[in-house]
Amino acid sequence: MRYRADMIRLLTPTDAALYRDIRLEALSAHPEAFASTFAREREKPLAWFEERLTSSDVFGAFIDGEIVGVAGFRRQDGPQTMHKADLWGMYVRHQAGRSGVGRRLVDAVIAHAAERVEKLQLSVMSKNEAALRLYAAAGFVEYGREVKALKQNGRYFDEVLMELFVDASGK
Repeated sequence: MRYRADMIRLLTPTDAALYRDIRLEALSAHPEAFASTFAREREKPLAWFEERLTSSDVFGAFIDGEIVGVAGFRRQDGPQTMHKADLWGMYVRHQAGRSGVGRRLVDAVIAHAAERVEKLQLSVMSKNEAALRLYAAAGFVEYGREVKALKQNGRYFDEVLMELFVDASGK
């Protein structure tokens, strides 16, 4: 059965329990894809997830009222880097895969970024071909690679660094 996201919206601190559940699922299902770990975040109180939804803009995708995907937007806060932001924490539940939810989340973050910054950056595990295709289709281009960016259980994972200029100049 093909699903379509009924709604994509910014999550609020009142969504912390929903966000915690999908975040922990993401960390458990794909530990190699995130800098954090399931073990670290499962110990965090709900207030920690509420704060995360306060300090970053996190979009949630919903189908029939159930959260099926998330993607975060965080503006860099240095005085000379405020023109940039990061797309982070992207995850779509398996049952919603290949439904367009991922693209709709990325598009929501891009539209959000276009009103706030000039450049959107992300990093993605080099072996995650589906994510690389998704980001390239959305207009992101590779600008570098970080070798051995993440280490999990003694195994290293490289990350592809990608960017998208969201302002009119493209520079």
